[in-house]
Amino acid sequence: MTVRTLSPLDRLLAGCERALEAIAGSPQAHRPSPAVGIAETDLDDAERRHAAGLMRINHTGEVCAQALYFGQAALARNADNRQHLLHAAVEETDHLAWCAERLQQLDSRPSLLNPLWYAGSYAIGAAAALAGDPLSLGFVVETERQVEAHLAEHLEKLPAQDQRSRAVLTQMQSDEIRHAQAAQQRGGIELPFPLPQLMHASSMLMKTVAYRW
Repeated sequence: MTVRTLSPLDRLLAGCERALEAIAGSPQAHRPSPAVGIAETDLDDAERRHAAGLMRINHTGEVCAQALYFGQAALARNADNRQHLLHAAVEETDHLAWCAERLQQLDSRPSLLNPLWYAGSYAIGAAAALAGDPLSLGFVVETERQVEAHLAEHLEKLPAQDQRSRAVLTQMQSDEIRHAQAAQQRGGIELPFPLPQLMHASSMLMKTVAYRW
């Protein structure tokens, strides 16, 4: 059987397809949503808007994660690390699909600025990969640590009766911890000052904007 080698144009078109799927498509999860089998509960208008705002932030975070992983994989120097990043991106696709589904159930929509978030995150991921695999994997470790922390914050902020959103975020948090540990085991290094602080600041900006828009 002949194996076709992808041309630069092939890779560019595949990247564009992935971006469109993340931003405007209907991503297909490889695992069932953790919310399956959990009954929907009544939320008043304020609770529903708040839950939707939190899930919109998490959906945008998963759009950013897709872009980061694909940007890093595109320029990864080690083939095994590239496959690791692509595998992690598949699990992040599950998160994206689960968040999109939950937003629909809450009668809401994704962030209108997702194309901007995707483009910026892809550029950051590619830049991290250019700096070398140890720093790129360290970027994954720090990203997942910060995501884990904000998921813990959201689990506290969700309306108490919104068990469907809670189930989704709990599984996402478990996956993010595992991704951070795997990247660290592969040689991810601690990021130098002020990179973690800049990442936190950009995350705070994204969360503030995505909550409403």
